Amino acid sequence: MSADQLLQAQRYQFVTILGRSSVENFETILDHLLAWDLLNWEEYETVKLSRHLFSSSRNLLDVIICKGTRACELFIVVLKNIFHSSQLSGLLLMNYNPPEETDKSTATSLASQTLQKRRPDLVRKLHGRTAAVLALLHGCGHFSKYECDEIQLPIYTPSQQARKLLDLTKGKGDDAAHVLLEYIESEPGPIKLVLDNACIKYQEKLSSTLAAQSRFLTNYAGTENMCLEDVYVNCILEITNTTSESGCLRSLIGLEDIFGPDGVLNKDADVVLIIGEAGSGKSTSLQQMQQLWATKQAFQEFTFVFAFSCRRLNFIDTEVSLRMLLFEHCCWPDDHQDEVFQYILDHPEEIMFMLDGFDELKFQFTDEERHCSPTKPTTALNLIFNLLQGNLMKSTKKVMTSRPSAVTAMLRKYLQKEITLKGFSREGIEAFIKKCHSNTSNAEHILYFVEANSAVHGLCHVPFFCWIVSNCHEQLMQNSGDFTQTMTDIYLLILDHFLLHFTHNSQGVNEILQSQIATILHLSKLAMDGLISCNYVFSAAHLQEAQISKEDISLGFLVHSHSFSRAWTANKNKNYEFLHITIQCFFAALYITISDNVGESTLYSLFKSREKGTSSCMMSAACIESFPFSCLQSNVEPERRRKTMLQEAEKSNLQITANFVSGLLSGRHRNLIQKFSGIPKQSKKYKLVKNYLAKGIEKHFLSIPPAVGEEKKSMHALPEFVWWIKCIYEMQDNDLAKQAVSNLEVDHLKLTYCGIGPVECTALAYVLKHLKNPMGLQLDYNSVGDIGIEQLLPCLINCQSIYLRANNISDRGASKLVDQALGCCNLQKIALFHNNLTDASAQNFAKLLKHKKNFIALRLGNNHLTAAGAKILAEGLKQNNSIQFLGLWGNKVGDAGASAIAAALENNTSLLWLSLVGNNIGSEGARALALMLKKNTILEELCLQENNLIDEDIEHFIEGLQNNSSLKVLKLSNNKITKKGMEFIVTALKHNTTITSIWLGRNQMTAMEIEEMTRAERRLTF
Repeated sequence: MSADQLLQAQRYQFVTILGRSSVENFETILDHLLAWDLLNWEEYETVKLSRHLFSSSRNLLDVIICKGTRACELFIVVLKNIFHSSQLSGLLLMNYNPPEETDKSTATSLASQTLQKRRPDLVRKLHGRTAAVLALLHGCGHFSKYECDEIQLPIYTPSQQARKLLDLTKGKGDDAAHVLLEYIESEPGPIKLVLDNACIKYQEKLSSTLAAQSRFLTNYAGTENMCLEDVYVNCILEITNTTSESGCLRSLIGLEDIFGPDGVLNKDADVVLIIGEAGSGKSTSLQQMQQLWATKQAFQEFTFVFAFSCRRLNFIDTEVSLRMLLFEHCCWPDDHQDEVFQYILDHPEEIMFMLDGFDELKFQFTDEERHCSPTKPTTALNLIFNLLQGNLMKSTKKVMTSRPSAVTAMLRKYLQKEITLKGFSREGIEAFIKKCHSNTSNAEHILYFVEANSAVHGLCHVPFFCWIVSNCHEQLMQNSGDFTQTMTDIYLLILDHFLLHFTHNSQGVNEILQSQIATILHLSKLAMDGLISCNYVFSAAHLQEAQISKEDISLGFLVHSHSFSRAWTANKNKNYEFLHITIQCFFAALYITISDNVGESTLYSLFKSREKGTSSCMMSAACIESFPFSCLQSNVEPERRRKTMLQEAEKSNLQITANFVSGLLSGRHRNLIQKFSGIPKQSKKYKLVKNYLAKGIEKHFLSIPPAVGEEKKSMHALPEFVWWIKCIYEMQDNDLAKQAVSNLEVDHLKLTYCGIGPVECTALAYVLKHLKNPMGLQLDYNSVGDIGIEQLLPCLINCQSIYLRANNISDRGASKLVDQALGCCNLQKIALFHNNLTDASAQNFAKLLKHKKNFIALRLGNNHLTAAGAKILAEGLKQNNSIQFLGLWGNKVGDAGASAIAAALENNTSLLWLSLVGNNIGSEGARALALMLKKNTILEELCLQENNLIDEDIEHFIEGLQNNSSLKVLKLSNNKITKKGMEFIVTALKHNTTITSIWLGRNQMTAMEIEEMTRAERRLTF
């Protein structure tokens, strides 16, 4: 079927796709069609005249179809370049060649014609930067002031302004076009206006302000100042690569890469979201970005950077305009405020907004209330929501941090990309501890201890936990590694550390705790009241209500709050917040555990399942001075009031608190808690929490649907399952762990996209090692990493299979996994595709194949294996007769690697499925695989898509297919096979009745040839 026939036959689908796309996409298509002379200017204007995209789309299709087959082919090429493959999945499209590019050095066209031929490229280069070019053209006398103003009208997007500039320049003749082209060619980077003095002065002041604000860590510095530069270590940043059909995750080098082309979900959006759990380093990462810009080390494409704390925005209770938000709540220009603000409005592409802690906003994101005026006041939150949508300051870059629980489907519509902050790598832990301890001997001693203690090493993956361990290393090593296992253990260490630091005496820890009981009770009461009312900033009234003294503050758990605007400057020294949100949760847990005023209903509310992901509670700034007097005063008894308010508290913080409550009530800390609370009450709370956890897990298991037919029974666990497991681990109760999984009767446990990191792996292994029957464990698309692999080892004995797709696992982690797998008789399947494995891991997998006689499946697709690694694997294959599935797709084994694998399989009696998709295999590899098919009597499916196979290579398969009696499916899609190669296959199939399907789609065939081949042999699939 020809291209024009394809367009006509699928006209409705094409109109629907074009009509539902954005105006920007449609105009980009027109840019290409103009550049390739598929549209003249009259047709271009006619197509654009319609007010509705559906009408314009119909007009465009009519024009293109009338221009013949080649025009339709080029139109399809344009669509494939602009739309993602998923948007075109419902269309039948062929592959066509784009027009040949003209060599710029030999081109003799006039400058005005060049504007048209290079139109798509020029629109991109001029995007948002038309003001500089207009100033030049006006200065040269080519444009009038009226024409410059008309092009820059705010009703046009930056891309539309660029197109109007090109259109008008073309009409002005070759002289104007030559000036524009010469200016663009002379610019090595993005075109940027020279700042006037007012903007330069403001930039210097803003840089100085941000440099000062970001110099010291604010989150981790309670009793000391830590210079960011001295301790900062890059965390692991992962992003979904949407340009790859596999959609695998991959690590970025550093923060400087977050605005790169990879991972774009919505190219029309401006928001880059960095998500991570509490303590993962989100605020510190933004602080580092501020420091890099302010000190001119990175992000210099931005003239101004405005940084905001979302916690602070909650306390702006008067209406503000965009101008007020920038100047009064960030940095005030000393003079020429109007000129500076106008520059900001005129050059949005040079502005970056930073929003830290989106999850701390007290209202969920909504796009219902539109606000487009930069000067008209509205609420601060509505202003931020409209900035994120692009209704205000479209084309500015917005970088935002949040915990995952606050990210809704509505918000995701406005995200350009989503980056996951996954904490420290093994190397990051080492670098951080060395930076924190200038004495090399001390640093090495701490590192040795941390790496020797698997649980502590797993906790150090979280930057805040790593800071605690680094600061409390003396107490940690005195307690011995066996005692420090859980998150609660770590936070009790920091409590000991701060108390010892405060007292400066030689008393033992127990004596110091005993002497500071009153202080701990006061802090825990403040933390609890704040938690249930969604308040994290405390005024003098709060401190007075909780009976907190200056000596209590000097412990270091409360620090001066930076969450207030200039309106609160007079009072800001009286406002405090806990050192970190997890510290507040820890003290709230202490209150729940030790207070006699906390009863069964509070515990039930804390541990009950919640479907609602975020809180809707909102505390106004007016309430800050009177809380808890006005906000919490009630005639209802305190216990019932707490229960009611816990229903509306923030879920993520409640879950952290519940983890700590579980740990504090464990038998390990019984003696400590008894210093605060009586034994009977503590025992009752312990039994209640244990009962809640057991029932919660049981309820989850009861919701598992029965298996269908002969399928295995599987469970896709919800995130709350992981939370329950973490609570059980914090309790360190083996009986509870056994009880939790006693009714887990599934063949496969699925925990994909559940935010599983090393800390969660430790908890999972603690519980799953008590399984009655082995099962499959699927942990795809999480943050397991090499450290997490170590934490999972204890439960591998109960795993039949383990799937770890896209978990940033390297050769080191794979080595640990294989060593453990060799001793696990139940483990028969390993899947590690989309990780960071190299040839160095091949030796381990070869050992696995040689020595594990019941192993049946190994999937290593989309890693970094080459021919060298494939040859090593082949040696293992020669000595294995149990493996049934081997996946090596998306590697680089080449001809040499394919030949080695083929030779190893000639006499193999077990392998049923082999995938070598996308491995750059050519003629040599094809000959070896064809010879293997001639001798092998067991292989049923061979996957060779996306390689370099040509007709002559297919000819080698004829004899192999004619003599093979086992192969059922051969996949050859996306190669370079023509009709001649297809005819070879048809000939071979005349002598083969075993083959059921041969895949040949996306090769070099016309629609007519495909139809002909399908008639000749029905087993061919296109």
